[in-house]
Order: sequence, then C-alpha cells, then structure tokens
Amino acid sequence: MTPDNYYIADQFSLLSKLMDIHGENSFKTKSYSIAAFTIEKLPDQLSALPSEKIFGIKGIGPNIGKKIINILESGELDVLKEYIRKTPPGVIEMLNIKGLGPKKIATVWKEMEIESIGELVYACNENRLLLYKGFGEKTQNNIRDTIEFYLKNQGSHLYAEIENFTLRLDQKLKENFPEQSFSLAGEWRRQLEIINQLEWVTTADSISLQSFFAKNAFAVLNADENKIVFRGSENIAICFWLSDRNTYFGRLFQHSASEEFLQSWQNSVNGREMIGFASEEEIFSSHNIHFIPPFLREKTPVIEQAQKSDLPNVIHTKDIKSIIHSHSTWSDGSNTVEAMALACIEKGFEYMVISDHSKSAFYANGLSEERIREQHNYINELNGKLAPFRVFKSIECDILNDGNLDYSDNILSTFDLVITSIHSNLKMTEEKAMMRLIRAIENPHTTILGHMTGRLILSRPGYPVDHKKIIDACAANKVVIELNAHPRRLDIDWRWIDYALERGVMISIDPDAHSVEGFDDIKYGVLVAQKAGVTSRNNLSSFTLKEFEEFIK
Repeated sequence: MTPDNYYIADQFSLLSKLMDIHGENSFKTKSYSIAAFTIEKLPDQLSALPSEKIFGIKGIGPNIGKKIINILESGELDVLKEYIRKTPPGVIEMLNIKGLGPKKIATVWKEMEIESIGELVYACNENRLLLYKGFGEKTQNNIRDTIEFYLKNQGSHLYAEIENFTLRLDQKLKENFPEQSFSLAGEWRRQLEIINQLEWVTTADSISLQSFFAKNAFAVLNADENKIVFRGSENIAICFWLSDRNTYFGRLFQHSASEEFLQSWQNSVNGREMIGFASEEEIFSSHNIHFIPPFLREKTPVIEQAQKSDLPNVIHTKDIKSIIHSHSTWSDGSNTVEAMALACIEKGFEYMVISDHSKSAFYANGLSEERIREQHNYINELNGKLAPFRVFKSIECDILNDGNLDYSDNILSTFDLVITSIHSNLKMTEEKAMMRLIRAIENPHTTILGHMTGRLILSRPGYPVDHKKIIDACAANKVVIELNAHPRRLDIDWRWIDYALERGVMISIDPDAHSVEGFDDIKYGVLVAQKAGVTSRNNLSSFTLKEFEEFIK
C-alpha cells in the first residue's frame, strides 16, 4: 500500500521529536517538524507527483525531498529507523503522554535514567521529578494523572488500580439483581497482583445482564451458553459465568483457582462432578479435605497439606504493628518525620522505621554523612516527645555497582537497622546482579534486603536473579527479605516466599511509604503475602515494639 501524506507527515514528526530527545541540532529538528506540518496540509498526494514536483514544493528542500522519495519507495524512513533502534521503546512511548515534550523526555531518560512510563509514574509518586529543572509540583501531578489514565487503557491493571471499580460494580450488580446471586471469582478472588479480566459467577440470565450493561454503555465482547463477556470505559474484560443453583458453587470453585491447582484437585478426588453443593466449604468437606481459601488455590502442595490438617492462620492487615521502610522530607518524601510518626500513632502502630535514601541517590536528595547526624539528633528529640511510640533510625542504603554499601562501616553502625536496595545501573546480567546482591547480603550491617529484583509490575521486569541463591544467602546471613507492598512493586514475588519460609527467612511487609497516604499500601503486601501462606510470626513488621527492640539487638 502506497504511503499517504498523513503517514509521511507522521514519519517526519516522529523523527523531529526523537532527534530532539537525543539533543540533535535544533535547526535540523525544527526543519523536520515544519516539513511534517507542510506535508499534512498539501492538497495533493505526494505519491501522485513526479519527483521534480516534490522537490519544487515550498518548504521541501533537497534533503527532505530525498527522504520523501525514500518513504514512497520503501514505506520507511531509514534515518528514523536508526533513531528508533537507539531509543528505548518505553522512551518513545512517553511521547503519548500529554505534557511530556521531547526536552522533558530527554531529562527523564538521560538524567533520571527512567526508560518506561511505568517507572515514570512511580518516580512521580516518589516526588523525584521535583528535583529537576522544568518539573514543578503541578507538572508532576499532571504527568502522573495522564500516565495513570493512559495505563488504564492498555487492558491489564494492577489490583490496586482496579479495586474501586470492581467493588462498586459488585455492589451495583447486587443492588440491581436482588433476587440473583453474584460472587467475584477469577484473578480478583485469588488476589493476584495483575488483573486481566474481572469474573463473576452468577445465577442471573444472559438477556438481563445484556440489558443492564447496555444501559451503562458496556459493549458485549462475546457470549455463549456458559458465559458472557463485556467491556466498558475501564477497558477491562468483565466475564460472567452463567449457572443455576445446582451448579453455582461448583462453578465458583472452578473459576477461583489456578490451572495447576485444578489439575491436582481432579487427580486427588478422581474427577467427581461439582454439582448440588450448598457452599464451597461443602465441596471440601465432602472430599475430607480442610477448606482452602481462594488465595491459596495456586500450587499442588497446598492440597496435600489440607488433606492432613487445617491450614495455618495467614497474616491479616490488623497483624501489622509497624511501618518499616518510609521516606520523609529529609529525602524524597512528602511529609516530615513527625507528621508520619503522628499518623502512625493515630493508626495504632507501635513504632516506625524511617529509612530515607542514601547519598548516592542524589536524584532523591540522599543523605550526606553530616545530614545523617542531624537527622539522628532530630529523631532522638522526637522520641523523647512521642514516647512510648518510637522512631527507629534506618537508611535505604544503595547497593553500589561493586556490591559495596553507600557508607563506611562507621556510619552504618550508627543506624538501628539498614535496608539495602539497588537503585542504579539496573540493566545487568544475572551474574552482575547476583554479585551485587550477595555482597550486600553478606555485609554484616545489612538487616533487610529491599525490593529484591527492582521490578515495577506492568512496567519493568527487574534485573535477572537466582531467587533460591539469594534466599539461601539471606538464610545464612540472617537477613530479612522485604515484601515491598507498593502495588507496583510487590517484590519479592509471592511465588518465592514459600521457599524463603522453608529456609527460615523472615519476611517484612513494608509500604516503602513516601507519604502518610502510602501507609495504606500495606494492604496490598498483605494480600499477596496471604497467597504465600505468610503468618504474623513470619513477618517482621508484625513484631510488637518490645519484640522488635529485641530483634535489632
């Protein structure tokens, strides 16, 4: 198909923006931008003109004319391909975000070392943009809101992002169909960190559901005798599994477990039919298996465990006694240490660990040795004022490129505890990542290993690691592994926590809070910790003040 003027104009427009991002000559980049504008407004298609007429168009010189011929002949612009090749895809995607022009994108990429919009929204939540020229608070908030709207329209959602919509819709369904049953199922009920589809099991019929959703501007994606799927403004598939009273709980069970779990279940119970049950509990008791909650219906061993005994009581949000891992206005947080401490007291927490960034995190206003001494004096005064509540002195200490920590032993020894994390040079081989992590774990000052893989869910996969070797090293060195509760991190991945618990490694569910509001993220850490069978005794942030003081001794 021959390229039309709009396509050719888009090629020049993108070239101009990418050259701007790479800091090329502004006269050149502007000439391509002007060419794009000129081409889009032409009354005739360039493909219908002979070469000499293309070169004769006002604003199209020999250089741009040759490039137009290149596009018409090959369908591509060679110089643009080269710029695309040397620009991370996530940086190019930033051009879709309103309020982010090429100059700002260049700052984000080259100075902040951010290469995806997911990383950028996370940086906004950490107030990191405010430290750079051209990014005020209003700009940062606008960028964050625009990115969140953009990400919402990509189809996959963080559990936390889709939570309010899900709960509102569930309530609305029950209000509009009072005679029918609705139960949330699928990824949501299993408390997975990524939700690709919302699912309900229902006794409502297909015609009634279609009528209800048509009135609310939802489109039908597909429908058959077993299910009907809709999509609305939130851009997520909404699936209803149709059932009657006889099949309701059997179907709810089937759509609230992983494939691995269901296959193992079939093997365990010899494939008996799921009909005629009055509850899910009855399904389990009829097979002499103790009840397994939906969030644990993932791996085979849980069935074997439930055949022998009741499962242990997993952790709940009420079991969290403290805020471990928090950032204040001393580095990149939004609130003062005192404001955060007072919020902790109000929420019923017994203590808080303040862990601002270390000096290498210049982008986050990391603490110099002198500022550490000042902060420690300030915390001593604050503790006298707020007793019996206590603020513990910590630092989120950068693991440097060679695996060393960011301060000398003398400085590290002044903290009550040290959280070590990797924040820089994230593009590593597994060998390099493992060297850095293991050296940090073996450092006698390391108390907690922070966000183990550096991943940002739906945005950045994190550096490659050998989870078992890291967990084994933490076991050998009595290092706690953080379960970073920020819904975009949830790192360590819950799929590896059972191995950590087997090895006797303590988990710490920490919000990595950069504001008082960030304390609420604990909930999302607890939800995935439940999937791994974590109990309050396995979790450091569930320790009482007295237990924590004993622990850090």
